[in-house]
Amino acid sequence: MLSPQLFHKILGVAFFLLPCCAQGKPAGIHPLPGSVLLSEGFLSLRGNEMEDVIHQLEQRISRLEGVLRLEKMITASGGKIFSTNGKKADFDTTWKICKEAGGSIATPRNPGENDAILYFVKKFNAYAYLGMKESLIPSKFQFLDGTKLSYTNWHSNEPSGKGEEECVEMYTDGTWNDKVCDRNRLIVCQF
Repeated sequence: MLSPQLFHKILGVAFFLLPCCAQGKPAGIHPLPGSVLLSEGFLSLRGNEMEDVIHQLEQRISRLEGVLRLEKMITASGGKIFSTNGKKADFDTTWKICKEAGGSIATPRNPGENDAILYFVKKFNAYAYLGMKESLIPSKFQFLDGTKLSYTNWHSNEPSGKGEEECVEMYTDGTWNDKVCDRNRLIVCQF
């Protein structure tokens, strides 16, 4: 049985990828048994069928996760799922898109997570913003929640912006560079 946390992560990834993958109604997707369509998009369960519906949802999510892995649309590491829609945006737009999808900007906290993000950077041959920014002290970076970086993978002689490059991007070799925040970079979210 999927944990509630994993369920929400996969659901967030599905909503994130839905606009770029949906082309009409997918074949073979039918309303869940025991549900009544109240109005478009809203279902009401009859009787005590909640457990059956939850089990069916878990099976569907498991299949969706399998398809996304097969299609190389998600990677996972450290309990996180990373995903991209293949589009590029500036830092603020990337933050907004990831948040709207129920996630956050990809933030590597260890080498495994760094590699999971690097997969997309290499696949799309495009740098990606990471979920960290410069603190009030120039050349000192922190996670977006304000905590100190516990893992770093800076490129040699980086960070070098001295207060003028507040964001962090990942190069195609997996190392990091401080960068201004208005450049378009690959959108990679974590869930």
